[in-house]
Amino acid sequence: MLFIKLFFESFRFAVHALKENILRTVLSLLGVTVGIFAIIAIFTLVDALNNGIQSSLSVFGNNVIYIGKWPFSFGEGEYPWWKYYRRPNPDKSELEFIQENAKWVQSIAIYEQKRGNTINYRSNTFEDGKIIGASYEYNKINSMPISEGRYFTQGEMSAGTQKAVIGSDVAKQLFPNGDGLGKIIKAKGTKFQVIGIFEKQGESFIPTPSNDDVIFIPYNSFIKMYASKGRWINTNLIAKGYDKDENMGEILAELRGLLRIKRGLKPKEDDDFALNRTDAIVEFVNGITGSLKVAGGIIGLFSILVGGFSIANIMFVSVKERTSQIGIQKALGAKNYFILLQFLCESMFLSFFGGMGGLFLVSLLSLLSTETFVISLNFTNLIIGMLISGLIGIISGIAPAISAAKMDPVEAMRAA
Repeated sequence: MLFIKLFFESFRFAVHALKENILRTVLSLLGVTVGIFAIIAIFTLVDALNNGIQSSLSVFGNNVIYIGKWPFSFGEGEYPWWKYYRRPNPDKSELEFIQENAKWVQSIAIYEQKRGNTINYRSNTFEDGKIIGASYEYNKINSMPISEGRYFTQGEMSAGTQKAVIGSDVAKQLFPNGDGLGKIIKAKGTKFQVIGIFEKQGESFIPTPSNDDVIFIPYNSFIKMYASKGRWINTNLIAKGYDKDENMGEILAELRGLLRIKRGLKPKEDDDFALNRTDAIVEFVNGITGSLKVAGGIIGLFSILVGGFSIANIMFVSVKERTSQIGIQKALGAKNYFILLQFLCESMFLSFFGGMGGLFLVSLLSLLSTETFVISLNFTNLIIGMLISGLIGIISGIAPAISAAKMDPVEAMRAA
């Protein structure tokens, strides 16, 4: 009961301080408002950035490793492209070797893609289409939801039939009436029957592969179109591990060992292939966003310190104005800790008012959201903002509260 009474009394005094001199109080709390806004806004924008990137990278799937001759690079150190250029491309024999011997590989597929293709259906044309040729297991590794029709069968993949699953943008351009299933389209002089249409993927925050502009065909059909005509093929393998393989350590070690055996590399020879993990991109981005959070926190800290001094000033003024009241409370038996807690709670409420203003401004940032960059104040950041506000209130009010608690009741009543 004492705590509840103290709580409401402190809240009443805080509201009274706001009403007594609104301009002075608002200007004093502005530092806390700006500081909380700076810190939580940075946290919120960084979270939105991370969510946008992770959503964009979800197209690659989880526990996925890309096997090729080119490693992912993020601008760190030297990138000897000439060294990687001379590496051999993964091939179908390596795919079969891994399928036969791997224990930690759940699925593995071979694929290749060519951009800048023109796809035709009668008088309708889709420019800059992407043709992907892949083996059957590719669908088990990457998310490729189909809105109409179906995916290839294992037999169709093995036989290299002239059938295709097309992206939503391709279907919309070639078949504006929505009657694309079963129709014959032409790409690179080769005819394909449309057996399925992918769900629309839409835009992503960062440029990632999209199924919207794709023509997906069996890998053997792709080879017929390009390799059989002497055109350059740069194949890659894509493997998916098991969820129980934490940090993908087992599958990475197994793939590295099997590829070295298959390629006949000696123990002292360097790998002539790259095992790329999509989560390496996330780790790189997290390093950058982590630095942004630290920078934003430091900037906001200076604003909060200014606000903290302002609240301390308000509290000293409040102690001065209520000196006689403190003396009466003590004369009637109020303990020192009661006076101390009363002013500490009042300081916390004042800081909360400033913090809530900052959080309100952060919530307004959601008005700037786009389809690929969604800004929202989540519960975690809301709690962080409230905790920081409360902590600043305690730190700012401790000195005025101690001075009030130590007052002699007789001297305090005389001050009236």
